[in-house]
Amino acid sequence: MRKVLLLILLGCPLLTFPTLGKDLTKLTIVVTNDSGKPVERANVLVKFGGRSIAKFGKTVRTTWEMRSTQEGVAEIPDMPKGKILVQVTAKGFQTFGQTFDVSEDERTIEVKLNPPQEQYTANPVPRK
Repeated sequence: MRKVLLLILLGCPLLTFPTLGKDLTKLTIVVTNDSGKPVERANVLVKFGGRSIAKFGKTVRTTWEMRSTQEGVAEIPDMPKGKILVQVTAKGFQTFGQTFDVSEDERTIEVKLNPPQEQYTANPVPRK
């Protein structure tokens, strides 16, 4: 029984490793402020490939979430090439979000976070 199962698994490597056989890319996200200084501990969210799916009882990961280092760098593990959504949030900065079409084996995406905009109100309250 074990020999038959082993032969089946060896004969069908795509069944055991769903991302094997797809083109993979390695992403590096560099987060800076408007002055070019690194933003540490920025929350970096990367989504790819649509919704989470389950293959053969295992969930295939389609989202990575991590924090940037003191140098403002977040290195994302290998993922399939294609359309990738990058969202970055950090305290004291505007939220960044953009979709990238990644076809390279390695890519560095530079994200510049802007300071928050001033708040405006439609009906200012008169002061007495």
